[in-house]
Amino acid sequence: MTRSEEIFQEAVQVIPGGVNSPVRAFQSIGGTPRFIKCARGAYLYDEDDNAYIDFVGSWGPMILGHSHKAVIERVVETCQRGLSFGAATSIEVDMAKLVCEMVPSIEMVRMVNSGTEAVMSAVRAARGFTGRDKIIKFTGCYHGHSDGLLVQAGSGVMTAGVPDSLGVTAGCTKDTLLAEYNNLESAAYHFERCGEEIAAVIVEPVAANMGLVPPAPGFLHGLRKLCDDYGSVLIFDEVITGFRLGAGGAQEYYGVCPDLTTLGKIIGGGMPVGAYGGRREIMEMVAPLGGVYQAGTLSGNPVAMAAGMAQLTLLKEHKEYYQALNQKGDWFFGRMEEIVEEEGLPCQVNHAGSLGCLYFTKQKVEDYDSAKTSDTKAFAEYCNYMLAQGIYLAPSQFEAVFLSLAHTEEILQKVLQCILTFFLQKV
Repeated sequence: MTRSEEIFQEAVQVIPGGVNSPVRAFQSIGGTPRFIKCARGAYLYDEDDNAYIDFVGSWGPMILGHSHKAVIERVVETCQRGLSFGAATSIEVDMAKLVCEMVPSIEMVRMVNSGTEAVMSAVRAARGFTGRDKIIKFTGCYHGHSDGLLVQAGSGVMTAGVPDSLGVTAGCTKDTLLAEYNNLESAAYHFERCGEEIAAVIVEPVAANMGLVPPAPGFLHGLRKLCDDYGSVLIFDEVITGFRLGAGGAQEYYGVCPDLTTLGKIIGGGMPVGAYGGRREIMEMVAPLGGVYQAGTLSGNPVAMAAGMAQLTLLKEHKEYYQALNQKGDWFFGRMEEIVEEEGLPCQVNHAGSLGCLYFTKQKVEDYDSAKTSDTKAFAEYCNYMLAQGIYLAPSQFEAVFLSLAHTEEILQKVLQCILTFFLQKV
């Protein structure tokens, strides 16, 4: 029995499912979660000292790779002065200024502790600003586990919101309207029916929780126009794409400016943190300045701020990092597409910059319904094969692959060879 198996047997006795987040479970692919001991560069090392090329990157924030020297040094230095004070610190102000400099649409920003909290707070601010109740979200877009947004993905546009979890009441989701991602008409339908009641549209500008689905041409611009026409707030959930596709996130990458933006652990270099920000007139509604209440004892934690400042400062000062990272993504996922085409495989490859996904379906993946046509059993076989080759992928067909600057061409060539070998042995 491996050490990971031993730990997992202990874990299931004291932690639901043996993991502290369902995305870490291996239920959809079988087997036992790997318990990670440490990470360096592009590699994870488990409790059995096995090394894995990591394509999860703590679900996105490890753009520089794991344990980057500048980040670790800044964190250690900050820890020596104390871990948390429950009071204001200057580094919070430094971080806020940096975020506002890097993301032009953000004029003011509030630090929180997670992406879920950031989204929940942004929606509340939008409702407070507009005096309206309803919001539009898109099937297949995940915005954290707050009650009002945990609505069943895949429901049709004409269907009322149905809670996607036990414990979430129908009352919590009655003001959540569902539209289809990449289908502008489905969003326009809601505006035509009750546009004066819609406080906000919230969307992942690149849908990265149903694999990886880029926005169709005109989709994001169309949402911007609908919100302008009806006086609603456009919220971009950039918990995954923020500071990854570029210094200004997906909004810079696609040239569409939202009213509010939510950010996640990427602004903490992987530490627990989030933020929401945007137009000054909306953010000035937030307490203590305005009547929209939101608070957090650990918000702006100095250690998390230190990690984020170290990473974001490097990214701001070295714009060539983004060019290199996106070129790496274009090459790597482009080569995957070539393998699929050359071998005539029933698969699709989607990507945007350094984010991508290999779907096991013949159908082009443009939305949630087409993503769901994927053969999850085939993916499970592929994922377990890659794991056996020392390549760590998210244990779900519907999660993205994350590249980092630490993934060298040599590493990626090795991975591509493993992908090709897997499919050749299936022929």
